[in-house]
Amino acid sequence: MVKPLLQMLLMVGWTFLGIILIYVGLLLFDRLSPIDYRAEIRKGNVAAGVVLGAVILAIAAVVVAVLST
Repeated sequence: MVKPLLQMLLMVGWTFLGIILIYVGLLLFDRLSPIDYRAEIRKGNVAAGVVLGAVILAIAAVVVAVLST
């Protein structure tokens, strides 16, 4: 009975770590990028939204690959 509980706690812990890593990666992208993508999205720029979405997916793919190995 202890093993499933431990596995669930580990799963939740790794999930939180993955979310934190994705958030930090997005903050790093915002700092390094010369364009304020969030302001552009608020103005209605669809291309900025597509770029930011692609960046989030790319960061998430790297984080998943790192956490799964």
